[in-house]
Amino acid sequence: MNVNIELATNGCSTFFTTVTHTSTKTACTLPLRVNGFACKNPSSVQANDFYFGGMHMRGNTSNAMGASVKPAFVFQIPGLNTLGISLARLDFAPWGVIPPHTHPRATEILTVLEGQLEVGFVTSNPENRHISKVLKKGDVFVFPVNLIHYQRNIGNTYAAAMVALSSQNPGVITASAVFGANPDISTDILAKAFQVSDDVITDMQLKF
Repeated sequence: MNVNIELATNGCSTFFTTVTHTSTKTACTLPLRVNGFACKNPSSVQANDFYFGGMHMRGNTSNAMGASVKPAFVFQIPGLNTLGISLARLDFAPWGVIPPHTHPRATEILTVLEGQLEVGFVTSNPENRHISKVLKKGDVFVFPVNLIHYQRNIGNTYAAAMVALSSQNPGVITASAVFGANPDISTDILAKAFQVSDDVITDMQLKF
């Protein structure tokens, strides 16, 4: 029996796999998993496995950042598994910001739907170049994989954008990974790394 499991590394399969026995293809049986998600019997696949609704609705921006992210990743659309693509809607209150973060598994491409956004990313060491631009409705900008980047509404009105990412599960790393680690990273390590007092680090950890 030859087992054909198409993994994410080949970039061209669906979230269900097949098992080949001689020349007959049959559905795989659980608990076979690909990328951490259970393989699904092709005969039980439904349209809703490839569907997600609500991207026309504004997200809730009533928070400290004044911004909202509505993802359509593999967690929301099971059929994305192994396809290497996903989507998210970004909403911004006036002067709202999506703070600096990275996606360890994906490049991101953004299209402004409404308003004006200041966007930027920082290249890797040793250059650490800050590359930024102000975008208006219809403009497109790319954030290369795993580079720190951000988006900010620079207007007094609402703004929105749609982003596509080159992974079904792009992941995200923010400041909470450092200051909100569980268990905590030792205060003295962070104080030395950021060249501040232990009290400043303690205060930052309380925020996350």
